[in-house]
Amino acid sequence: MKKLLQSSPIYDILQKAEHGERLSFEDGVRLFKSNDILPIGHVANIIRERKNGNHAYYITNRHINYSNICKNRCKFCAFSRNKGESGSYEMALEEILEKAMAAVEEGAKELHIVGGLHPDLPFDFYIKMIRAIHESCHDVHIQAFTAVEIEHLSQIARLSIRQTLKELKEAGLGSMPGGGAEVFSPEIREQLCPEKLSGEGWLQVMREAHAMGLRSNATMLYGHIETPEDRISHLLKLRKVQGETGGFLAFIPLAFHPKNTELSNSSGTTAMLDLKVISISRLMLDNFDHIKAYWIMLGIKLSQVSLSFGVDDIDGTVQEERITHAAGAETPETLSVREIIKLIKEAGREPIERDTLYNSVQREQRDFMLQKV
Repeated sequence: MKKLLQSSPIYDILQKAEHGERLSFEDGVRLFKSNDILPIGHVANIIRERKNGNHAYYITNRHINYSNICKNRCKFCAFSRNKGESGSYEMALEEILEKAMAAVEEGAKELHIVGGLHPDLPFDFYIKMIRAIHESCHDVHIQAFTAVEIEHLSQIARLSIRQTLKELKEAGLGSMPGGGAEVFSPEIREQLCPEKLSGEGWLQVMREAHAMGLRSNATMLYGHIETPEDRISHLLKLRKVQGETGGFLAFIPLAFHPKNTELSNSSGTTAMLDLKVISISRLMLDNFDHIKAYWIMLGIKLSQVSLSFGVDDIDGTVQEERITHAAGAETPETLSVREIIKLIKEAGREPIERDTLYNSVQREQRDFMLQKV
């Protein structure tokens, strides 16, 4: 591998990364334009092991997508519907609580709750949802509402972003997912999601959340019409905010799925692009502790491979994922704990069950949990 590294045209960049030097915009673009995926992945793995050893994290979690009714109709989204449109839905509070309680009974440590920007649901609906779950499910962490949803909720509540977050936190909100970031480029957003919260707006919501002690994830949707320059610019903006706040838990690259979207003629991502994005993200985001492979989007087999290309987190059991499957994802809607542990061990890593904040979870009834789906 040493000879392979030294013969690579990007050896100077990889040396910088391995020696702990911060990579520049130009470095990142050169990495994306290189096809030397093995040297890139090798150094990404070195950094991954430097930060997290041989550990590969997972979580027992459930997704609850409370509604697909959305006032924004982004061109890359197959999930959203207009109110009254065939296939549109909204869950009642009772149904949401029932799903939450069932997940906790099965051992879930996290509920991941996101939905569309519903034009009619009042702010009180969201407060009641979080409070009911928080009061009924004491041992579960509620990770809910993207930055885009928070901005929408602030509008319908006629409150500032900070006050909106404050009320949700007091109701029981524990942290925020990283969705809605897409690609920060204004030009890309104008083409694909002109009505959506801007990239700068997304970053500002996260700054406000972090200032209040709410941690969050960060994401990037790639594989549509963005350029290598757009990707690196996106990563550098995340790196800058992380330097300011330290509030991001993990970075999650999201592979675009084109089926049933307005970009259905797109071919989507390739394994080469997926591994590039994962490993280059690990090299660029030097102040992020964790890079997560979201197996729902990436696929189970490539997620397993990614554990040697910079990834240290395989996400979790998920349960009933709807958003990516609406866009044609062929992965299961859930994995059992046993399946997750098996794929991690097969990759030569040590599986560590975590909670949302990356604290290790100790189970008294591990054999029971291994049987759960």
